[in-house]
Amino acid sequence: MEKFSSTSSSVSSFSTMLSYFAKYNNKRTMMVVLCIFTFFSLGLITLSGTQQQVLCRSGTLSSSYSDSTTSSQDSSMAAGRVKFIDLNQLEATSTAKERGEKVLILTPLKNAAKYLDRYFELIDKLTYPKHLISIAFLVSDTTDDTVDIIRRKADDMLNRSVKSNENNERNDNRYTERYDSVTIFEKDFDFDLPEDKRHTFELQPLRRSFMARSRNYLLSAALRDDHAWVLWLDVDLVYYPDTIIEDLQSVDVDVVVPNCLRETDDGSFWGYDKNNWQETDKSLAIQSKLDPDHVLLEGYYEFLTERYLMVDMPTHGDPLRKVPLDGVGATFTLVKSHVHREGANFPPYVYKHQVETEGFAKMAKAMGFGVYVIILLFPITLICIF
Repeated sequence: MEKFSSTSSSVSSFSTMLSYFAKYNNKRTMMVVLCIFTFFSLGLITLSGTQQQVLCRSGTLSSSYSDSTTSSQDSSMAAGRVKFIDLNQLEATSTAKERGEKVLILTPLKNAAKYLDRYFELIDKLTYPKHLISIAFLVSDTTDDTVDIIRRKADDMLNRSVKSNENNERNDNRYTERYDSVTIFEKDFDFDLPEDKRHTFELQPLRRSFMARSRNYLLSAALRDDHAWVLWLDVDLVYYPDTIIEDLQSVDVDVVVPNCLRETDDGSFWGYDKNNWQETDKSLAIQSKLDPDHVLLEGYYEFLTERYLMVDMPTHGDPLRKVPLDGVGATFTLVKSHVHREGANFPPYVYKHQVETEGFAKMAKAMGFGVYVIILLFPITLICIF
């Protein structure tokens, strides 16, 4: 309003001046004043248009699901502006659900099409609020339709209507609430390992090294400033409890894993994830004599490590009893995001005789973080079929 008042005042003054010069018949002076006023008016119009254009460009465009082109446009629009983020306010606590703390689920994938229906079905059953959950994938060296399936699932997750949903028979918001975000990253490593060689002892250090690189790419690309928790979730699980995120958060530790079982053909269950273990005096004595580049692997008879494996630990007592670990797998691993932010990642190189997830656990513990397992079989149990 001030701009228009100023302009109106200038026009009024100019009219007075014209009347004065007309009165005294000073035509030459009138022409000079007219030229000056025209130049001044054009300048005001140009300045006003420029300011309006700047105001339009400073707006932000938000979208819960966008491709790389839109993201580039958003970045261009935000260029030149200062963004302040107070990470002192970002916490991961035992009451995460009540506090609205966001969880980032991370899953590296390769030719995973046959597992994805069950993967998304289990996530949809979680009781943790969907608007607090982001999911990100890194798809590598894939030849099946993994990406297409994720795109279809993501479209449903991000465009649901709470008011009308065929699956909402019990008025259960778990099946209608939209997710915070779903992101697909693709990065090929040109690593081709036949499926029947996947668990070959001699190939494990190399295979695990590529897996570590994949996890680090995914973590660095997907972790946002508002994520308080990171959940590493394998794609081929067949069951876990609906409340598992809240259950693991409730023990309030830096890194925590549940027990994991494998269902066999005869319907029985066996301890599966042998990457969860404690060091022993014997295992440390063995390591003291090894070459620094020697990688230790669990579950192989070629080299016995003498460690105390989680699958051999007693499974009775307090339902949420936590047991300290020195190594972890990533079947279902919940991490407070500050652990990763401060530098604990997945070493693709040999770190204290480990690589990838077990190397991560070693690194986290060396940095002073706590690494634990909730060992009781129920209510926190994972059933894995491979």
